[in-house]
Amino acid sequence: MEIGEGEIFGIIGKSGAGKSTLVRCINYLEKPTSGSIIFDGCELSALTRAQLYKARQSMGMIFQQFNLLMQRNALDNIRFPMEVAGWKRKDARARAYELLELVNLPDKADSYPAQLSGGQRQRVAIARAIALNPKVLLCDEATSALDPETTRGVLSLLRDINRSLNITIVVITHEMHVMETLCQRVSILDESHVVETGAVGEVFSNPKSSAARRLVYPDGEIHGQFSNNPGNRCCRIVFDGNSSFEPVIADLVLHFRHRINIMFADTRDIGGKAYGQIVVQLPEDGIIAGRMLEYIRHRGLRAEEVNDLV
Repeated sequence: MEIGEGEIFGIIGKSGAGKSTLVRCINYLEKPTSGSIIFDGCELSALTRAQLYKARQSMGMIFQQFNLLMQRNALDNIRFPMEVAGWKRKDARARAYELLELVNLPDKADSYPAQLSGGQRQRVAIARAIALNPKVLLCDEATSALDPETTRGVLSLLRDINRSLNITIVVITHEMHVMETLCQRVSILDESHVVETGAVGEVFSNPKSSAARRLVYPDGEIHGQFSNNPGNRCCRIVFDGNSSFEPVIADLVLHFRHRINIMFADTRDIGGKAYGQIVVQLPEDGIIAGRMLEYIRHRGLRAEEVNDLV
């Protein structure tokens, strides 16, 4: 697995696939039994204890359950890693106030974790994680304990931090929507192995491994059957990055003034682009059906005739 500087990289898999173990190997909280962890050009196993400690300061981490110190207020929670690193108290306080502004909690400096909502606690945890200006932010199921609306806010904050600070973000999750919303590339883990890596849109629209298909589709495959009577032609239309604002199917019907039957649809918007697939049953008129196929392909979509939904 190779993660580029400045990207948002997702690691996804079912529970027990090895995601959390992998992230603890990345920052060497767990020593791998084999293989190499190379961070910023350095092989971590070759570093002295002091050098490893220094390298870890360049890796912030946020967790599912926030892991805030309950006896400290928000400001002091954010100051904590700076204290450990030997910052002067005045400088650490100034940096902590700056980070509270960054995570949109300027009025919560004196609030304790018990007085904060789950989303606010996670924002404090994010501020603490980036206090030492890390190069990498490791997010281990950072939104699993949050409701959907709060999750959207946290993901938006992480995206803004990536853009403004150029921090590489590694997202560990079992939630497809987190990967689709936030990440640029993704690796699929299955039984402690990386089984597939690629751009999020490509993995979503054309999953190659059984593990990826189990994540993309409810049961790992598209199940169902449809009538394939003589004269009926069925077409699978793949969306792999077209604008979400182009009503392709509606335009198709209006252009040819013939109805089509949608047999299966699984498309999603990822950053304003459409990914997924739709299976349609074309008109019985072979000439019209052929023209429709050409029309779809002319719009830049992949269209292929299919006989069933397996």
